[in-house]
Formats: sequence, structure tokens, C-alpha cells
Amino acid sequence: MTDVTILDGTKTAKAIRLEVASRVATLKERTGVTTGLAAVLAGDNPASVTYVAMKRKACAAAGIHSEVHIFDSAATTEDILTCVIDLNNNPNIHGILVQHPLPKGIDEHAILAAVSPDKDADGIGRASLGELVKGDAPFVACTPQGMITLLDRYRIDIAGKHAVVIGRSVILGKPMALLLLNRDATVTICHSKTKNLAEFTRQADILVAAVGKPEMITGDMLKPGCVVLDAGYNRVEGRSSDVGDCHYASCAAVASTITPVPGGVGPMTIATLLENTVKAAERLNPAE
Repeated sequence: MTDVTILDGTKTAKAIRLEVASRVATLKERTGVTTGLAAVLAGDNPASVTYVAMKRKACAAAGIHSEVHIFDSAATTEDILTCVIDLNNNPNIHGILVQHPLPKGIDEHAILAAVSPDKDADGIGRASLGELVKGDAPFVACTPQGMITLLDRYRIDIAGKHAVVIGRSVILGKPMALLLLNRDATVTICHSKTKNLAEFTRQADILVAAVGKPEMITGDMLKPGCVVLDAGYNRVEGRSSDVGDCHYASCAAVASTITPVPGGVGPMTIATLLENTVKAAERLNPAE
């Protein structure tokens, strides 16, 4: 393939943010309610601190009130649970984001389970995942939903395609597989224990790389003309910029369509978080 279509997540996310800002303004004009998002940040993971800062900046641009509740490494599960419960009961907060990963010793499952299903802007609580299995979740994990939105905005068909998802995390691989299945794709899930990975990737009409291993997917592992969605974002020593899970140059030479890193999936994740947050605010403040 010589002419590859690049799925521009930065441009698409910008359009979504403008749509979110309009909805936020409309809700405030109609009800007087300012959409609010609260992030819970525990520990000192540099990436988490950076992500939360980026999300706060995006909220400000969209007219969304945002706040961050910070816990140091000495915090207990009970400390964070108390905070989440308080946010559940706070009428000024409509979306709650628990920044993961949480520090060792914290019961992450208990924390996520405590988030009100009505405020699960990150879409990874038990209720949200359960509704996704049924096919009608109000809130979906942001990165997978962002990738589906990117496909839709570029009018890439999903129904009837063979999609191969590499990765099975609860925040990415599993919900992505369910989203694709709900859109009538035939889905194969691969992971770290999959043998002969290339045998599966070469069958993919749509390939989703979500494993967190730099450039592990190369062009010779792809079916010519496939669509490649790279959700990886890896720092490699000696490289001036972060890289994805796919080797971009070799994959772009084979694929018909590909997401770049950076500028592909990443911006869509934050845009989807904003979209989920205003959706939660609208649901909690319905038109009379």
C-alpha cells in the first residue's frame, strides 16, 4: 500500500470538544447547572499526574468545572473510598474519574465499584462494564469508545469485519472487543499468552494494538489493506518522541488506514471523557 489514510485524532478530538462545549453551555443556560468532573489521584506516578493535568486543561476549555483530589502514598483504601462516596453525593459533580493505576496496597476493584454508575465518566465501573456486555452502556471506557468514534467519523465500516484485539485489560482490550462485537464485527482477542501471534494479526481487517510494548507489531504481521488502531504510548530510551505498539513506518506501508502516535488515539481518550461527563450531567439534569 502506498496511500495510507491517517486517522487524525487531534483534529477529530478538537471537533468533539467544540460539540461538548456547546452542550455544556446549553445545559447551563437551560438549568443553571455547571457540568463538573472530579478526578481522584493517588500516588506519585508521573504519567498519571501529567494525564490529570491534561484533562483539567481540556475541561477548562470546554467550560467544565474540574477538581482533583490528591492522595499521597500513605493513603489507604478507606481514605479513597470516603472521597469517592463524598463525590457520589456531591450535586456539583457529575463525572468521577479514578486515575489508574492506583498504588500497590490499594483495592482498585473496591474503589471503582464504589463510583456511582450515574457518574462513571471513565466507563470502567462494574455496572458500566456489565451494561456494555448487554450492549447498551450509557458510559463506555474512554479509549475504546474514542477509537470507535474515530472509525465512525472516518466512515469506516465495522460490521462483518474480522477485528483482532491484542490486549485484554479491563480499561481497553476487553471493552474494545465488546464494542466491536456489538457493532457486528467478528472478534478475536489475543494477549501475552497467545502463541503464533502473527497468524492471527494477518487475518485482521481491523487490528487494535493495546499491549503497551513498543513497536511489537510490524508490517509483515499485517494483512494488506487492514485498518490499524494503535492504542500504545511508550517511552523508549534514546528516542525523541514516544512510540506506539506498532512500528509505524512498516505498518503504514501495508495498512490502508492507521492511527499515528502521538496524535491518534490519545486525544480521542480525553475528548471521550469530556463527552461522557456532559452526558452524565445531562442525564442527572433532564429537561422538564
